[in-house]
Amino acid sequence: MKQYHQALKHILTNGKNKTDRTGVGTRSVFGYQMRFNLQEGFPATTTKKLAWRAVVSELLWFLEGSSDERRLAEILHGTRDITKSTIWTANAEADYWKSKAKFPGDLGRVYGVQWRDWISHTPEGAPDIDDEYGKTYFDPIYKHIDQIEKLIEGLKQDPNGRRHILSAWNPAELDQMALPPCHVMAQFDVTDGYLSCQMYQRSCDMFLGVPFNIASYSLLVHIIARECGLKVGDFVWTGGDCHIYNNHFDAVEEQLSREPKALPTLVFTTGKKIADYKVDDFILDNYNPDPAIKAEMAV
Repeated sequence: MKQYHQALKHILTNGKNKTDRTGVGTRSVFGYQMRFNLQEGFPATTTKKLAWRAVVSELLWFLEGSSDERRLAEILHGTRDITKSTIWTANAEADYWKSKAKFPGDLGRVYGVQWRDWISHTPEGAPDIDDEYGKTYFDPIYKHIDQIEKLIEGLKQDPNGRRHILSAWNPAELDQMALPPCHVMAQFDVTDGYLSCQMYQRSCDMFLGVPFNIASYSLLVHIIARECGLKVGDFVWTGGDCHIYNNHFDAVEEQLSREPKALPTLVFTTGKKIADYKVDDFILDNYNPDPAIKAEMAV
């Protein structure tokens, strides 16, 4: 993860101080890219412990298409008990969102919903309906698009295609989300039997969020590659507003004082298909990170 350390140093040295939505303030650069060869190891941070079970549970939650924060707790902790928190709990309970939530834990049409149930707002084959008063109404029938299913199907049928896209940025539904997507789209590529992915992230919390995002999409590449009978290639992370929050500076300096170690290897403990995975089906072998470094998430 030397690339990640270089990114942190670049922002500290070259970033500009900015105000932001949270009121915390950041040091930020616009536009940065990191490339990880997944054949050389799994890109989990070694200079601080990665919350691996949280990474896996969130990705499986996305792949379910769920919008229920309590379902994420169930995947991670095995219970929906309100005493068990997740990385989405603060968003689910945020004052700006709670009045919009349809049920406790509802996050709206966030990542997983867009991945598995993107709604086409163009009516398809919808008939007019005449009511008993002689008035005619148009009854729309909307298409529901499963992007994950289409992605896997497309990679299998047309591996050389340039349209293998997974998008979470749905302008028509941004106001229906507890948090607009930070990682907005990913493009997948097959070359010589190797599956690679480039993800674009519009807003990048470099200390807390980005290591998590790198691990999550790298795991997604492994899962989809296995589903399609491919080997893993590169994961390319591309960031827009890449920032370090002002209250994370000390934590970043502590992490940069540590020396990166050898990367772990991802091991599948099962031959399950994509819909059947559990958190314990994925192990990071030879993962020996330095202790975690705590920092407060800006909401």
